[in-house]
Amino acid sequence: MGTFALVFCGCGAIVINQVSGGTITHPGIALTFGFVVLALIYTLGDISGAHLNPAVTINFCLAGRFEKAHVLPYLIAQVAGALLACLTLKFLFPSHPTLGATLPSGSPLQSFVLELIMTWLLMFVILSVSTGAKEKGITAGIAIGSVIALEAMFGGPISGASMNPARSLAPALISGNLQHLWVYLLAPTLGGALAILSCRVIREPGCCPSCCPPPVTSLPKN
Repeated sequence: MGTFALVFCGCGAIVINQVSGGTITHPGIALTFGFVVLALIYTLGDISGAHLNPAVTINFCLAGRFEKAHVLPYLIAQVAGALLACLTLKFLFPSHPTLGATLPSGSPLQSFVLELIMTWLLMFVILSVSTGAKEKGITAGIAIGSVIALEAMFGGPISGASMNPARSLAPALISGNLQHLWVYLLAPTLGGALAILSCRVIREPGCCPSCCPPPVTSLPKN
């Protein structure tokens, strides 16, 4: 549900901006992505951790904050939600050529480096404001939503400011724009891993303790 809402609103803003002659504007698109993530963190954070991004889920596991057994179900849910959102946009706007797909405006390498750095910053913020793998708190939604809007504001015209493999995979598959998909699958995942290293260097010991904690076998008693 969360990834469906993110892709439907964010990619929908891109599509509607193009078909309406720019009424939403680029800042409006950036704010749409930021606001929908902010809202979803406060809505779903206590249920699922508001994991809307496969790169975040994978790197939470690598940081020792998320059980390995839960990664694949989360990835399936994220990709399914994103695909359903893009199929809905395809139904609403059947002639649109990209459905909000992320495409480099310059070289693929330029967008790769930009996406890597932006996802590093995003994941660093998420690791710093979240508790375990739960992205919910007084400041978590504001901080994470704000950094997404910020990065979409300045990075969007160059790389599309994806920072999210599911957000890029779905419109690429549904619209057939697969030529640079590797950039948006690989760069966010690597950028998130660099954020784990940054946390381990500058934050207190135990911030990102180890890779993939063992499953919980029993619940604590009250």
